[in-house]
This record gives sequence, structure tokens and C-alpha cells, in this order.
Amino acid sequence: MATRSAKAPTSSGATVTVRYIESSALVAALLERDADALKSVRTRGRKVTSALTIAEAARAILRARAASRLTPDQERAAVRALRRFERRCFLVAVTDQILARVRRPFPLEPIRTLDAVHLATMELLGEPPPLIVAVTRDARVRDNARALGYTVE
Repeated sequence: MATRSAKAPTSSGATVTVRYIESSALVAALLERDADALKSVRTRGRKVTSALTIAEAARAILRARAASRLTPDQERAAVRALRRFERRCFLVAVTDQILARVRRPFPLEPIRTLDAVHLATMELLGEPPPLIVAVTRDARVRDNARALGYTVE
């Protein structure tokens, strides 16, 4: 994955808010058709996510189909929507730098490893917290993101 700043200039030279889409919000939008999650995922701004989010969402689709919570048509629609999201989103690889950050404490412990990967990814985007909106449905990620100074949806 390419490493670059998540800050996107507008035609006027101003910066665009970065919207970090965490796995729980994307899964809620794709599988639960949660109206708030859909709106948050679709809101304008530079969309950034971890490669982990794509893997987690793909696994959630597979689990839902295996548990007969999705028909084959619904599964295909969810996979298409995930691919479309992936094409339109800046993906951040899970790097050694992110994994090193995961090994240090977060403001509100305990936190699960995959949640820590999302928080570390946000921190290592290189943007000040006020310029990043964390889009999540996970309470642990939400509470830690707020404690780190991010806006949360």
C-alpha cells in the first residue's frame, strides 16, 4: 500500500476532513442497512480505512451467509458494495509502525487487539485529531477515539 498523507486539498487550498471508517460502521452499513451508519459512510470527505476493515467486512459477509442471515443475492450485493467502498477509499496497510503502536497502552484499557489496530491507524495518519472523524459503532473504539481527541460519529 502506498504511504501518503490522508489530507486532501480542495480547489481553494483548504483541507478536507478525513473520515476514518472503522469496521463496525462499515459492517452495520453493509449488512444491517443501519441508516446512521449508511449516512456516516456516505458523507463527503476523504474516506480512509485500514486494510483490516476490508478483511473484517468480508469475513462478516461470509459469516452472515454461512449462518443463513443473507440470501445468495444479498451476499452478492454486499460483496459488490464492499468492493465499491474499497475502490473509493484510501486503504492503509497494517504496517510495523502500526503494530508497534498497538503494543503501547491506549487511554481506556482494556481494548481488543483489532480495535487497537484501528486506533493506531488513525493516530499514524499524520493529521491532528481535530481533522479526523472516526466513524464507528464500537463503544471501545468510540471512547478511546474521543479520549485521543477525535470527533466520533
